[in-house]
Amino acid sequence: MEVTSQEYRKLSEKVSPRSPVLKNCIFAFLIGGLICAIGQVVTNLAMESGIELDNARLIGSATLIAASAILTALDVFDSIAKHAGAGTIVPITGFANSIVAPAIEFKTEGLVLGLAANMFKIAGPVLVYGITASIIYGLILNLLNMLK
Repeated sequence: MEVTSQEYRKLSEKVSPRSPVLKNCIFAFLIGGLICAIGQVVTNLAMESGIELDNARLIGSATLIAASAILTALDVFDSIAKHAGAGTIVPITGFANSIVAPAIEFKTEGLVLGLAANMFKIAGPVLVYGITASIIYGLILNLLNMLK
């Protein structure tokens, strides 16, 4: 018996559980917003203590990165991400998690061949393409400024 693609799709839809898209979007929005609000609170606290705006922003970002790395190491970040979905990936915390998670996974293989070699397995391509895009953007911007 051969099943057509249409029959297979109908059977698949019937058996597969429905994804709660609205609920997922709401959780992503709320958790992502909460993460950003925590970063803003840290930035505001740094500014109130007399730190300049640019440095206060760095402190806010560094705090979110450190918190994400610690929560990943304690295996808490994945539990949060399970409910928040993209809400944890979009802010800077998702990037920190993508570096720390493979490092922890491969730490048993040693510092060099395990941790260091695998740390950028997920984040590496993001870094490569991000840096390349920023260089190209900078070159185009400089060319446009020279033509003015």
